[in-house]
Amino acid sequence: MAGMKIAVVGAAGRMGSAVCQAVDDAEDLELCARLDADDSVFEGARGADVVVDFTVPSVTRSVVAEALRAGAHVVVGTTGWDEAGYDEVAELARQAGRNVVIAPNFSISAVLMMHLAASAAPYFESTEIIEMHHPDKVDAPSGTAHATARAIAAAREGRPMPDATQTDPDGSRGARVEGVPVHAVRLRGLTAHQEVLLGNAGETLTIRADSFDRSSFMPGVLHAVRRVGELEGLTVGLEVVLGLTR
Repeated sequence: MAGMKIAVVGAAGRMGSAVCQAVDDAEDLELCARLDADDSVFEGARGADVVVDFTVPSVTRSVVAEALRAGAHVVVGTTGWDEAGYDEVAELARQAGRNVVIAPNFSISAVLMMHLAASAAPYFESTEIIEMHHPDKVDAPSGTAHATARAIAAAREGRPMPDATQTDPDGSRGARVEGVPVHAVRLRGLTAHQEVLLGNAGETLTIRADSFDRSSFMPGVLHAVRRVGELEGLTVGLEVVLGLTR
């Protein structure tokens, strides 16, 4: 019996090629199209049940729009989204009667790291994020770090963190994402890593997730592919697909 038909956009990229292989290896899925920069997403996605997007921030919105127009559900692993982008996609999904999952990270360990960090954050006076990736990554801080910081900030409900720094001309204290310090490392030899540091007087807690190979993201991608049709409209975050949050 034929399986669910999947089209992958960004198929020649590092993540896209890994997704293609994972779909090929899955008995219940069928890879029906490998699409890249010169291909029409609308034409390539016609007949697909789900389109998986691993492209770049500058084109991901148009990829999602064309995939929805072609009648497919969409799973998005491209980062760089903002609230305006989410609102736009939610409306497009509503008009198309299809569903979209956008996740900053498909690693199960990373999703659990974010969930545990947000759960722990209200109990600690200080928290900071260090995200570490390979130097070919085009955005900083990472989408995972942004999502983690937003979840921590929401859990802390605006409670300030102590920091007596008065001068920092080189920006060594890192970026601030909703008040949470975020530090980005780009180093050859790394793949995708993040740790959340939490501290009180006399104690610290470190929550860390490490992905050493892109294969670590594939179970999460395939889970989202299999579930996206059961969801409604726009879903942001694999944690929702996994049932960790609503």
